[in-house]
Amino acid sequence: MRSLVAPVAPVAVVSPGAPRGEARRDTGEQTGGLLLEQPLHAADVPWQVVVWNDPVNLMSYVAWVFRRHFGLDAGTAEQRMMQVHTDGRAVLADGNREVMERHAEAMHEYGLWATVERVPR
Repeated sequence: MRSLVAPVAPVAVVSPGAPRGEARRDTGEQTGGLLLEQPLHAADVPWQVVVWNDPVNLMSYVAWVFRRHFGLDAGTAEQRMMQVHTDGRAVLADGNREVMERHAEAMHEYGLWATVERVPR
């Protein structure tokens, strides 16, 4: 009779007694079939929302959008707005890709230029 369960690929896990940076292979036999660490999923990679400077929107409006949408206090919103104005861009949030795409879309609805980027490692 054939088994309907697919074999689990070995996953590298850190041994409790191993020096930092060393890992051992765990086939599931050592842990009773329980895997201690799962491979990194694409959704777990951090992303960020970047708002870009534009020649259209007033600085006061941009700060208001940051307060309204991201819930920033007035001082932080002003600081991020000035970063957009002077540096040409500012990171407003980071997290999983889907949430960051929703934030960027909201910025577009407010008339701001925004993109989603991977957080540099």
